[in-house]
Amino acid sequence: MKRRAFLKGAASTAAMMAYFPSTLSAIERETAPGRLERRSLGRTGVKLSMIGFGSFMLNGMTIESAERVVRDAFEGGINYFDVAPSYGNAEERLGPALEPFRKDVFLACKTTQRRKTEAAAELDRSLKQMRTDHFDLYQLHAVTELGDVETIFGDDGAIHAFEAARKAGKVRFLGFSAHSVEAAMALMARYDFDTILFPVNYATWNAGNFGPQVLARAQEKGMGILALKAMAKGPWPKDAKRFASNCWYEPMLDPAEALLALRFTLSHPVTAAVSPAHEPCLRLALKLASQFTPLTLAETELLKKKAMQTGLIFKYPRDGSA
Repeated sequence: MKRRAFLKGAASTAAMMAYFPSTLSAIERETAPGRLERRSLGRTGVKLSMIGFGSFMLNGMTIESAERVVRDAFEGGINYFDVAPSYGNAEERLGPALEPFRKDVFLACKTTQRRKTEAAAELDRSLKQMRTDHFDLYQLHAVTELGDVETIFGDDGAIHAFEAARKAGKVRFLGFSAHSVEAAMALMARYDFDTILFPVNYATWNAGNFGPQVLARAQEKGMGILALKAMAKGPWPKDAKRFASNCWYEPMLDPAEALLALRFTLSHPVTAAVSPAHEPCLRLALKLASQFTPLTLAETELLKKKAMQTGLIFKYPRDGSA
């Protein structure tokens, strides 16, 4: 990237960050005492619980445990469930557990396949595993490299399978998750997706320049914004005892820290924050959700300082160069 273009982009990003805490005026919010807040999802007309169920936590659970966790989440007000075939045996566990509630929830699934035939086949397998005839949202999963974006939109790319599935009624809405700013911006430039699933984390946002430019563009396009990694503390410390086997990062379990982090993410025009792949984190998020209020300017400054002392799981540019 040329230095002039980089500086221009950096200035724009700094300007966007200066407006934080962001306004939630673009989000329709339904709140009621004792009920988990629900928020509008872009232009879809759907309202989702502000906490989403990250189904990777079900990987390795017994059938009985999975049924209990899913039932508790639904009864706790969660109506947004996210799953993927790459999450071990999560589909196998979530499908039967969610079946009694399927008509009352918004079910999202993802694929890491980048070509049409493979993506279509994986979609059909996921539908079968999940015991449903459609997904409310189907997403390209974890797009990171620009080469993958080119493949997705090629003559035999996965986007053609997505469009065919929507036409056939197998999916309602189309979206993507991305683990790089570069891929997210490229995908939004190529297609009018309904949603984006992207890391919105106080540390990566403030210290890693990772997120402001993506959310700004998603807002411009009227997309529904779903957040990953709100409760990510940072990379696992060296030699740490990893208490959450399905998390590649260290999740937050301290209530005060987790509340501040969740409030950061949900103070943005984000519909929902997906829970980490660790059951105690889900239960903590549900407990804390009722305490949500937008961050104050003083709290924002506090988090900026804290971010500078935190290890980053994402940053932009990825190689740290201009």
